[in-house]
Amino acid sequence: MVEERLAPVTYLGGVPAASHGAAADSTAADSTAADSTDNADGVDGAEGSDDADDAPYGVEKYEDDDDDKEDETPESQAARVAVEREHAEGVLRQRLRGRSLSASEARLVLAGTEVAEHEIEKIIERFTELSYIDEGRLADQIVHSHHERKGLGRSGVQAEMRRRGLDQDLILSKLDEMPDDETERAIEIAVKRVGQLGRLDDQTIDRRLNAFLMRKGYSWSIVRVAVKAALASRGGSPSRVRFQ
Repeated sequence: MVEERLAPVTYLGGVPAASHGAAADSTAADSTAADSTDNADGVDGAEGSDDADDAPYGVEKYEDDDDDKEDETPESQAARVAVEREHAEGVLRQRLRGRSLSASEARLVLAGTEVAEHEIEKIIERFTELSYIDEGRLADQIVHSHHERKGLGRSGVQAEMRRRGLDQDLILSKLDEMPDDETERAIEIAVKRVGQLGRLDDQTIDRRLNAFLMRKGYSWSIVRVAVKAALASRGGSPSRVRFQ
């Protein structure tokens, strides 16, 4: 009765019965491994994509900027240049509201903007035509402020003009226009200065006045005349002055 309930089992010749179970298990394992490999390949592919997106920001931006300029159309390039020039002109106008500038000083201002170098000269030329930049007027201002107000001599005025970047021919022209009263001006300054030196002896006053007038750009001969006149104005005698 028991044998009639058992299902018939068929064996292949030469193959042990246990091998059939192992083969089935091996097939299932291979299938699982294949699935795992496919999944792993999918993850690796995603990670590779993320790595590409995580490229250094600065490098990517630099490349994008270069690409933008290379792909720039003539119209967009002209628009960009116009914007840069308008900004540069605005910066220069703002500086000119505060003080007069020489062409050399204006170039330095424009060099600090994004405008191209060849555009700088165009802006300088235009501003000169409009009298926004006027080196002759600037030279006159220097003569007034440094000679007439501060009492600087010719060499002092000349040094200031050079510092401001004015043309040498313009400097010489303006120096020739200065009134020929340097000696009188130096005496006036020395007399005013000697009154501030109190009760110092003549030798000390002589030394200090010499240094003071030389710093203002007066020549040695004019300085000597002015110092003697200043000492005489305070009751001192030029003969008492000792030179060192």
